[in-house]
Parts: sequence; C-alpha cells; structure tokens
Amino acid sequence: MSINTQNMQRFTRVKIEEFIQRCFVSSGLPSNDAATVAHFMAESDIMGKDSHGIFRLPGYISRLKAGGFNKNPNIKITQERTATALVDGDNGMGHLVVNYCAELAIKKAKKTGVSWVGVNHSNHAGAAGAYAMLPLEHNMIGIYVAVGSANHLPPWGGTEPLLSTNPIAVAIPGMKEKPILLDMATTVTSYGKVKVHAQRGIPMPEGWMIDNEGKSMTDASLSDNGFLLPIGGAKGYGLALIFGILAGTLNGAAFGKDVIDMNADKSSSTNTGQFIIALDISAFMDVIEFKKKIDQVVSTMHNSATMKGVDKVRLPGDGSHAAITDRVLNGIPLPLPLLEGLNKIADELNVQALD
Repeated sequence: MSINTQNMQRFTRVKIEEFIQRCFVSSGLPSNDAATVAHFMAESDIMGKDSHGIFRLPGYISRLKAGGFNKNPNIKITQERTATALVDGDNGMGHLVVNYCAELAIKKAKKTGVSWVGVNHSNHAGAAGAYAMLPLEHNMIGIYVAVGSANHLPPWGGTEPLLSTNPIAVAIPGMKEKPILLDMATTVTSYGKVKVHAQRGIPMPEGWMIDNEGKSMTDASLSDNGFLLPIGGAKGYGLALIFGILAGTLNGAAFGKDVIDMNADKSSSTNTGQFIIALDISAFMDVIEFKKKIDQVVSTMHNSATMKGVDKVRLPGDGSHAAITDRVLNGIPLPLPLLEGLNKIADELNVQALD
C-alpha cells in the first residue's frame, strides 16, 4: 500500500520501539517480553507494514487491560517428533509465541533439514514477513501461515463471514540481492489496511470490499458491514480455506465459526493458530550456489521487458526493502490521528510520550 507521508511526523525505530516497550511494561508485561513484542511491532513498521506495527498498540493495550492476553504465559511444547512440534501459546501475545515457534523450528531444521512447528492458543502476531525472515539468518527458507484474527471473508458464493485473510509469508535469501519476500493475505487486502484507511479518513480502492448486496464499498468507516474479497475469486477462497485448516484445525486452534474477532471482543481468548516451516537449503544443495541462483532469478525478473507505462518489473519484497531504506534513513511516518491515540495511551499509562 502506497502511503502519502505528507502531514506525518517521523520517528526513529529506536524511539518507537522504546515507547512500545514502556507502554507494555506499564501494562504489566515482563520487561523482556515487552522488548520482544516491541521489536516485532517496530519490525512491521520499518518494513512498511503500517497496519501491523505501532498502529496496533491501542488494541493490544485494551486487550491486556481486559484480560484478553495472558501477561505471563507458559509457552510450551505439547506434542513433538523429530522434525515437528505442536506448541501451546497459553494465550500469550502472538509475537512472543510465534518467535518461540520460529526458534524451535530453526533448531529442529538444523538437524532434520526441514521442520514444521504449529501452535494453538496464540494471538495476532503482526506482520507475517517478520517471522518468515527469521530462518534466513541460518541459511534457511522461512514459511509462515496464520489464521486471521477476525472473519471478514465469506465462502465463495456465500454471505456468512466464515474465513479470514489467513496470511502467508515466504522468505528466500539471495547472495548479493535482497531476499525475495512474499507477504500476502488470501484476500485482496488485509483488514488491517482497511482500518488504517478508516483511521486516516481516506477511501478504499474499488475492489477491496463489497457490501451484503455485492456492491463495491469504498468507505472504510463502514467496513464492519462489508466483506473482504478473495484474491483470484474462488481460488483465493480455496487458499483461505486450506491455510485455515493447516494453521487452525490441524493445530487444535480456532477456525471458521470459532474464530474470535479480536477487534470486537477484548477479553475472550482467541486461540489463534499459526505454523512456521524452516527449510535448510543445505539439505537440498550448496547454499552459496542456491543464493547465486536466486540472485540470477532476481536480476532476470527485474531486467525483463515491461509493458507500456511500467518502469520496472517488481518482485515480492521490493516494497518492503524500499520502505526499510527510506525509514532507516528518514524515520517511520506516523499520521496525526494515530499520534493522538498514542499520546492518550501515554497519559493513561503515565509513561513518556513519543517525542
């Protein structure tokens, strides 16, 4: 999503991360856990995933106050085999739970070549790409899938919202080129982006949502009464269904009618399901050779012929890489409505505001 950064105030990642941590500590999270959650939220912002970073802080704080999150979870393995594990997140904040699962998946993949770690009783964890990228530091490919934290997608041809955005992220490392990072929802857009448009008072593009009569919606403030559209029509619905089963049903987590809308219900446990796969490249071929081949893929795609009016062919992740370059140099842009909400939280929690 392209964001007009005019009339926004920019902050360094460090300031944003420290502010988030202060707010969580004041809300009762242990300092180390608060730092971990703050890290992944700031990671979402630096990657340009504005709908999954500090934007989510007011909602997270509300759930903490209402008892919707367990402030001191006992995250543990409940079933395990050599290359797989099922983790109980004990209703901890999703960032903590998924980070635990990613570390476990990486550890297993070093021995087995590939690992799959699923989780139940987790929560919303922010940008999917932030977790898919973690295995890259170990010369692995990362794959992350989650059941979305609210249903806004009906089955194809239906009118009852039984599915969510059910995002997927895949990260593949190159040698000199930046990683290929597919980070997408199974809907045309994520619901978080809809909420960002609502907060900023800007219309949604045509094709994001429809009302219950099938008419296009552009007023994001009315999104509670509409449906997200799947990517590729019935094929997107199929992907949302399958990913929901793999990340939800297979893990004993919520799926379909059992999904709790975390935006509307602040106190109930969401039992969010996710899984992460770590794939050790060396189990298939030489790591250096693979990365060089990925560089060739990236170069071939970037330098391929374009249609009229297209400057350059893009790859998944190009937008995030551009956002990182800009935001590391110039800071993360935050709009006035969000800043007002963050200042209010700072006053309520009696912590130092963003400055």
